[in-house]
Amino acid sequence: MALFRTMAAEGHEAVAFFSDPSVGLRCVIAIHDTTLGPALGGTRMWPYATEAEALTDALRLSKAMTYKAALAGLDLGGGKAVIIGDPARDKTEALLRAYGRAVDSLGGRYITASDVGTTPQDLEIIMQETRWMLGRPRESGGSGDSAPATAYGVLQAMHACADDAFGDPSLSGRTVVIQGFGKVASNLARRLKDEGAELVVAEIASRARDRAAEEFHARIVAPDEIFDVEGDIFAPCALGGVLNDSTIPRLRCRIVAGSANNQLAERADADRLEAAGILYAPDYAINAGGIINLSFELATYEPEIAMARVAKIHDTMAQVIAIAKNERLTTAAAADWLAEARLSAARAMAPRA
Repeated sequence: MALFRTMAAEGHEAVAFFSDPSVGLRCVIAIHDTTLGPALGGTRMWPYATEAEALTDALRLSKAMTYKAALAGLDLGGGKAVIIGDPARDKTEALLRAYGRAVDSLGGRYITASDVGTTPQDLEIIMQETRWMLGRPRESGGSGDSAPATAYGVLQAMHACADDAFGDPSLSGRTVVIQGFGKVASNLARRLKDEGAELVVAEIASRARDRAAEEFHARIVAPDEIFDVEGDIFAPCALGGVLNDSTIPRLRCRIVAGSANNQLAERADADRLEAAGILYAPDYAINAGGIINLSFELATYEPEIAMARVAKIHDTMAQVIAIAKNERLTTAAAADWLAEARLSAARAMAPRA
């Protein structure tokens, strides 16, 4: 990878690499943009096949965090950290503390939180080495698990999409096809069930799959069949890149709205969805509930106020849809335009050197 060329093309400010062989730490922290404030982004621990794969993930996710914060109206920038390793086998207190020291060395330019492979409990270990983190457990005065807030934001976006696609925001009687059944998806399923939606779920983990069937009465299908299931809303809540030139033609839904990051394999996939008559809810526009919830930890955390702010994701999605129609853009391009407009306005107001 031509790293500096890639950073310049995508607007990244900095990429930092950290290594501590004594505890097995191999970490990349990508800072995309700090125009609006310090870069906030979770710490992902994953057994990446290659170091290049880990770097690519950090770069893509950090840029999405910039746009996510901008669309959510937060005074924060975008960053992301990835630790190469299997969280089930390689995560230790010594590794987490070494990672905390790495975060601390950036002096607050990057603020971390939990993500795939890390937990609020891990953050309590990390905080022994740095104060630049958010998302501690509620009992420690933090905002706790961000999954419920993320799920609530996705639900609000689904209402906005349903209102446009079906002329009715209600999800009662609608079939929602969920790919993946982790923490966010299970919280989303609970809210959907309460609203009277029918659920179809694909999940590779047997315990999560059984829970979806038993607790939420979901119909279970094989992971490779999920794209072919007929429904009203397809909700990608697992890996990124699942919407591509081979899966989009298989979709049998009117709306795509889910919590997974980087759902489009490439920018052209937004055009493919539009050509197929499918309304796409850009992932970083609708899965911002977690970062919104975290941001309230910067002051005194009050969950009711935080969730009221998360609910405004409905209005953001409605605005994206309106811009897309008025400007004849895809919803992905409209969301980018809206985020870039806020960033441009902030840059214009910045004092000149």
